[in-house]
Amino acid sequence: MNADERRFEVLRAIVADYVSNQEPVGSKALVERHNLGVSSATVRNDMASLEEDGYIMQPHTSAGRVPTDKGYRLFVDRLSEIKPLSTAERKAIHSFLEDALDLDDVLRRSVRLLAQLTRQVAVIQYPVLSGSNVRHLEVLRITPARLMLVLITDTGRVDQRSVDLGDVITEDNVARLRAMLNAAMVGRRLSEASVKVAELPDQSPGDLRAVMIRISTVLIESLVEHPEERLVLGGTANLTRNVADFPGSLRQVLEALEEQVVVLKLLAAARDPGTILVRIGEENEAAEMRSTSVVSIGYGSHDNLLGGMGVVGPTRMDYPGTMAAVRAVATYVGEILTAR
Repeated sequence: MNADERRFEVLRAIVADYVSNQEPVGSKALVERHNLGVSSATVRNDMASLEEDGYIMQPHTSAGRVPTDKGYRLFVDRLSEIKPLSTAERKAIHSFLEDALDLDDVLRRSVRLLAQLTRQVAVIQYPVLSGSNVRHLEVLRITPARLMLVLITDTGRVDQRSVDLGDVITEDNVARLRAMLNAAMVGRRLSEASVKVAELPDQSPGDLRAVMIRISTVLIESLVEHPEERLVLGGTANLTRNVADFPGSLRQVLEALEEQVVVLKLLAAARDPGTILVRIGEENEAAEMRSTSVVSIGYGSHDNLLGGMGVVGPTRMDYPGTMAAVRAVATYVGEILTAR
């Protein structure tokens, strides 16, 4: 191997040891633990070159070296492939998520599972509104003058809204309303469905017009809200297990994670279910997150992105393992939600 390849092998060994042990790594330890095929003197020279180029640094309290953000970036960029999870791990993920009862349960299970697999903070964004189609609208008479609307989308989202009519309605008229609403909405994107619903009062028979005005007003509010601005987080306590990874900044990180806008920005770039994005340290836009790394990916399908998900942890992270877990969970979440 040439000198550049050898130096990268030294960097990879430093990353592996530091992630595993949380201790600065010296040349003697590298020679003893890794089959680098060169002398200690050569390793010291390579470490000096890596330090000069900004890939590793020497903490003031130790003679060993630790990776910098730039070093982690090179390590991640040079990963030739992400080691897949074992068959048993994939089967366990699939069965755990497949048993979920509804959309909320899928998302809660996803973050809990991802936090356990990575020992980091897991986050998932609710399915993006623009990517959902109306599957069905159920209209139920719960009192003679009150209706319940149950909107179901193809991503598993279920919204329930009640409508006070101000007058009694028969079951026959409820059936007429149900047929008109479903004819206008089913199979359409939510944004398109809201336009159709807005047109229904003018298209309704005279005896149903007043009722349809009340129903359409409630439905439009449901169709145009933005559930993608809702997030589910799990495993926040994982960060507190390694306080040393966040010198003086753990409180800032925890406070930033409570701000949904900050986390949504972290996921905003995850626009492709097939591509994992890794932001390391200073690459994060929010100043409070610059002691962290964020591994994110889109979930859904290539022609129907539902949202983003990922993990937040210290820059001292098992990147290959974390990336594999994020990709696997996102794949199954996408398959389950697009199949519902």
